[in-house]
Amino acid sequence: MNYPSIKNHTNMKMEKALIITIDGPSGVGKSTVAKSVAKRLGLTYLDTGAMYRAIALQVKRNPLNIDNEEELLSLLRNTEIEFVNNKENNLILTLNNENITDKIRSPEISRLSSDVATKSLVRKKLVEIQRKIGLNGNIVVEGRDMGTYVFPDADFKFYLDATLEERAKRRSNQLREAGQSIGVDNITKEIELRDKQDKERLESPLHPAPNAVIINTTNLIADDVINRIIAEVKGE
Repeated sequence: MNYPSIKNHTNMKMEKALIITIDGPSGVGKSTVAKSVAKRLGLTYLDTGAMYRAIALQVKRNPLNIDNEEELLSLLRNTEIEFVNNKENNLILTLNNENITDKIRSPEISRLSSDVATKSLVRKKLVEIQRKIGLNGNIVVEGRDMGTYVFPDADFKFYLDATLEERAKRRSNQLREAGQSIGVDNITKEIELRDKQDKERLESPLHPAPNAVIINTTNLIADDVINRIIAEVKGE
């Protein structure tokens, strides 16, 4: 698995290399918020959840017993994940040189990525990559254990949350915009299962870091959350 090539094309000068973590459950809007925060602060954005989804897609395409460490290790050795900038300077995720950015957002991949994320071999490999990326700092990184486990010494930590109903509605809208029509009831059940898996897994379970700023986004629009985070970072 290759070390993802992520380039920061900003000219913004930072006095100190920053690491900002944004954690939270499925469907809370972490990606939207993290992308905008990174753009406005001139930092690199890293979607770690997408990395687990990439592994999940690889498992789907190459069925195996993920409880069999030998089979799983063989799969990982033949898996290359990279974040690269396309011609429009947008960050895309590739799996073995294939752009999979729009192929990893289905409920099936979401559920499978949660299963994959419980495997120590997978987490060890991806955390290693994530920490290498973080060595240079100046990143906004989002996921489920960024502030608690991957970057415990991050400069700023945030944890986003929202009601199950609101998260299901947001995910439904996101899928509809991507051309997928899935009932809110089915999405709600998928998110409930994902929450249970994420919070009860033995490997780095989902929970806020002790020193994280917790933001309930249920009644907030994305801009409200983004502005709150930026104000915290800037000390306003």
